[in-house]
Amino acid sequence: MTSNLSALSSLHAKLAVPRWRPALLLALALLPGLAAAQAKQVVSIGIGTQNTTTNTVTGGIVIKELKLLEKHLPKTGKYANIEWKLDWQNFTSGPPVTNGMVADKLQIGMMGDYPLLVNGATGQNNRGNETQLVAIIAYNAFGAGNGVVVHKDSPYYELADLKGKNVSVPFGSAAHGMMLQAMQERGWKDDFWSLVSQSPEVGTTNLQEKKIDGHGDFVPFAELLPYRGFARKIFDGAQTKIPTFHGVVVRKDFAQKYPEAVVAYIKALMEANEWVRKDPKAAAAKIEEWTKIEKEVAYIFLGPGGIHTLDPTIKPRWLDTIKTAHGVLGKLGRVKEFDINAWVNETYVRQAYKERGLDYDAQKQTLANYDISGKDPVCKTAVTRPKDAGEIWLAGGEIIPVSSPTCLLAGIRQYEGEGKKVSVAYVFDKELGIKVFADKAFYAVEGAGSKNPMVPFLLKKDAEAHAAKTSGKLATYAQALDIASRTNVAGR
Repeated sequence: MTSNLSALSSLHAKLAVPRWRPALLLALALLPGLAAAQAKQVVSIGIGTQNTTTNTVTGGIVIKELKLLEKHLPKTGKYANIEWKLDWQNFTSGPPVTNGMVADKLQIGMMGDYPLLVNGATGQNNRGNETQLVAIIAYNAFGAGNGVVVHKDSPYYELADLKGKNVSVPFGSAAHGMMLQAMQERGWKDDFWSLVSQSPEVGTTNLQEKKIDGHGDFVPFAELLPYRGFARKIFDGAQTKIPTFHGVVVRKDFAQKYPEAVVAYIKALMEANEWVRKDPKAAAAKIEEWTKIEKEVAYIFLGPGGIHTLDPTIKPRWLDTIKTAHGVLGKLGRVKEFDINAWVNETYVRQAYKERGLDYDAQKQTLANYDISGKDPVCKTAVTRPKDAGEIWLAGGEIIPVSSPTCLLAGIRQYEGEGKKVSVAYVFDKELGIKVFADKAFYAVEGAGSKNPMVPFLLKKDAEAHAAKTSGKLATYAQALDIASRTNVAGR
């Protein structure tokens, strides 16, 4: 009996497991999984931006400051164990972005049309470093944005006036491509002028100090330098009638490995575009804060009827622009063979549209921008013809729509008479159709009987031609203000 009790006691001791042991055993079993969950894979995305290039801001600085990419990057499913690290790198032009992408330090980049061409061709000629065009940031269908400026006191008013003169441009930029294209169209040889490469910063200083006769540049400098008061634009890319745009390229290997991340970036871009259009005045103020480009200049590009249209769709005519650019650079031996079809990939932007419930193909067919609208308080009428309209931005106050250049000029005098300071005013060039600063324009004052006698032009020669055709006269901004102040505009 004693023997049986002893055996039972021994068995009981073996079976009696302390309460803490199951929990410990379970924790030990789960440790490998817990360690794996904690050791997340870090994926770095290098993004090459051009913060001072105003028509790229919704692809770069706006996304960065509003943290829109973080909002859209995938975090579930196969991405649950991935930690995204964003490496924003800012540049003043496109070529350094291409260098960073070839070195695999940047996975996403943004640049203008000519640099995009070089980016794509460079990638295709460096196997394993191919890039793809996946979206557009902003465009002008006729080339506006790039331009050539001279000092405000210069005697030169046309591109031909710079023959034999010292002219600079950032080599490899969209503006450089525009100038090469303009030279080829006119049959000018390489020695037409003394053309040297200068960055926007260097070119700006040299122009201001009159060390060069002219400076070609991309957005926003051909508007920015005149706005700052020491330059005058004598050539605009719209004169070429060839579209210009800035687009987004990604490394092909990155896009194939993380396609959802590319879609997330494009969704962030689309949200940034909507943020600008929702309140363009407030957006311009934030863009000035982030980039130091004056809000009045940012607004002329991205506000209602702005020089550039925000639209991520890849339209066929943009690819035609790349083909034209390839022809221009090809004649100069500056670019190798390039397979455009292999470079363009609409998959990601289409998916972004699909996920947002939008019609990609419908948007791809339109060139519509958002226009100036509202009630004109000067002429007491509605704005019904956006390309005849204008805007008066009161210092520290509202932006007032007006229905015509005549009403705008009369309105400026009216507000100044009320003691209100006008910060800036915008009108539309009659010949080129682009938004221009009212005080930098030339005016054709049409002859007697005209309902709206003030017709603005960016270029002096265009104003002179229109004045001659309408039995009118040429007027400076100051002269146009005086004439308009004596014009009865009520009810026009």
